[in-house]
Formats: sequence, structure tokens, C-alpha cells
Amino acid sequence: MQHFDIVVIGAGMAGATAAAQLSPFRRVALIEAEEVAGYHTTGRSAALWLQNYGPHDVRELSRLSRPFFESPPPGFASVPLMRQRAVLMLASMCQSEVLERTLAEGIGLRRLTAAAAEAMVPALRPGYLTGAAIEDDAFDMDVAAIHQGFLGMLRANGGVLALRNRAGAISRSAGMWDVETSAGMVFRAPIVVNAAGAWGDEVAVLAGVTRLGLTPCRRTAAIIDPSPFNAENWPMIIDIDEGWYARPEARTRLMVSPADQSPSFPHDIRPDELDIALGIDRMQQALDIPVRRVEHSWAGLRTFTPDGSLAFGWDAKAEGFFWSVGQGGYGIQTAPAAGRLVADLVLGRDPGEAAPIVPIVDPRR
Repeated sequence: MQHFDIVVIGAGMAGATAAAQLSPFRRVALIEAEEVAGYHTTGRSAALWLQNYGPHDVRELSRLSRPFFESPPPGFASVPLMRQRAVLMLASMCQSEVLERTLAEGIGLRRLTAAAAEAMVPALRPGYLTGAAIEDDAFDMDVAAIHQGFLGMLRANGGVLALRNRAGAISRSAGMWDVETSAGMVFRAPIVVNAAGAWGDEVAVLAGVTRLGLTPCRRTAAIIDPSPFNAENWPMIIDIDEGWYARPEARTRLMVSPADQSPSFPHDIRPDELDIALGIDRMQQALDIPVRRVEHSWAGLRTFTPDGSLAFGWDAKAEGFFWSVGQGGYGIQTAPAAGRLVADLVLGRDPGEAAPIVPIVDPRR
């Protein structure tokens, strides 16, 4: 048995950021079922920071996270965490109303003519567009560097990362939680932070806590060769109804996704061939790119609460049980501010600029 102040379950981005932000003030154990941290959703994310994405709470945490990405603490990473890449939102002839609504409601968007969009992305089929919107102030993110940076913060502060420790029985007595793991260890602490992503409800059940009703959803992506076009400096391309998207990858390749969101159950999910074909077909309706083969494909789970907002806060009934789940597809771009908010709420501190969204993300809502 090992004694800690806080046990965080799940070493993906949510758990890593929470553990890192808590570790200067408490002794923290971060336990993970897999052999590597971030094996599931975090390790399969092709993340972009953009302001016009997600519900209000997500947009606020994305805004608050930007300064960290731009100027991380000394020694956090050996590479830049962000690289500017605009986001181009395409509207076909039947999507003009969606285009107008997007431009009216978005932050920092500007209108592009079809001709301007075609000059930016030469593969666009003539006659496909009625117009486009562009978000210039968006960025690629180095997911691996961000994740490893937070794990490094945890270690530097004396925190423990315990891999290959799948949570089993979780029980509470005399004001303490005991988390027994598959490695035969018992981690004891007065506070448990559930950052288990798609497995969040399963961890709650192990602890005798009522589920929140989380829904893991599959998201599929494939890598293709965009030849004869050079896509390295293209913006990220998104159908304005989010029916598909494509992003330059590894300089000479293009990642394509049907933006699928198929409800699933928590497991090591694999891509569906039909979803891959659907994504390529949708992309080819807009872009004149011949696809001779799929070079690589994968899928990940994006997990949502019933109302789509995040869930950060104490459980309604179980003392000492804290939720940090429901990040959906927003967990990377909100990571620094989300981890700080979790730490503030766990430690009873003033959440500062994030205070207005606390009622929105409270799991007791």
C-alpha cells in the first residue's frame, strides 16, 4: 500500500495536466492501465487550436490555454508547442445559409470568395464553392510534446506515474479511498480524481459512484498522398457543416476524416473501412485528389457528457471523488487551463478567469 494526498486515474492529457498542476501542492499518484501514458485518445489526436470550436466552456478554456502554449514554462518542452495553420471552412452551393450563420456567430472569422479559396487550395474543384470562411489565428499543436511536458512536471515535483496499473476495486473507508490495481498495488488517498476518459463511468462504477452517462464516440482518420498537389502549406480544410475535414500531415501527406461520431463502448477501438471510404468520398467531392491507396488509418474515442459540456467537479454524493471527464474532441486545446481549473477546484482555490464557467462544468448540474 502506498499513501498519497491525491490519486489521479488515467494518464491521458486530462489526467496528466491535473496531476501536474496538483503536484506542487500535494503528493500525487497518476495511475494508468496501459504500458504507455496516453495510449488511447491522447495518443491518437491530430490536434489543432482554434477558437471557434466547441461549446462556451470549451471556448473559454481554449482561450485561457493559449498563453501557456505560446510561452510554456522553461524546460517544459524542447520544441515549439504550436505552429500557425489557418482553418478554411468550405461552403458548397447548398450551404450558403450555414456560411452566413458561421460568419455571424464566429470569433475572428473573415469571408473568402470562392476564387480566393481556390487560390489557397488549388485542388478545389471549380464550381464546388459558394464561398468560404477562414480563421487565420489557429495553430497545429504538438500533442506528444505537450503531454510529455506535463508528465515531466509531475515527476519534477515528486509525483508518481504508475503504468500498467489498471484500477480494479475502489473502496472508501475512514475518509480514505483505496484503489487496488492489476499490478497488485493499493494506492490510498483521501481524494480520487477520475480522469479516465472513455472509461470514466466504468471507474465510477468500480467506486460505487453513480455514472454521469458518458458516451464514447469513434472518430476515424486516414493518411493519403495528395499528389499531384503539394499540401504542406495548405490550411486545415473543414466542411462548414463538419461533414469531413483534411489537414496536411508530415509535410507531404494529407490526413482525411469523415468527422464521424459513432457511439461506442470503451475499448481499444479500430477504424471502420466504411468510415474511411466515406471520408475520402466526401473529400473528393470538394478536392480533385485521386486516392490510389490509404497509407495508414486509425480511430480514437472522443467522450461526451449528455449535454456536451465538460465535467469538472466533485461528485454529488461520493465524498472525495472528483470528476475530470467529458473532454470530447477538445481535450488537447483546453489542456493547460483545464488542468489548472481542476487543481483550483480540488484545492479550494479561486479559479480566477475560469470562475464563470464553473457552474457549466459542474458534474452536479
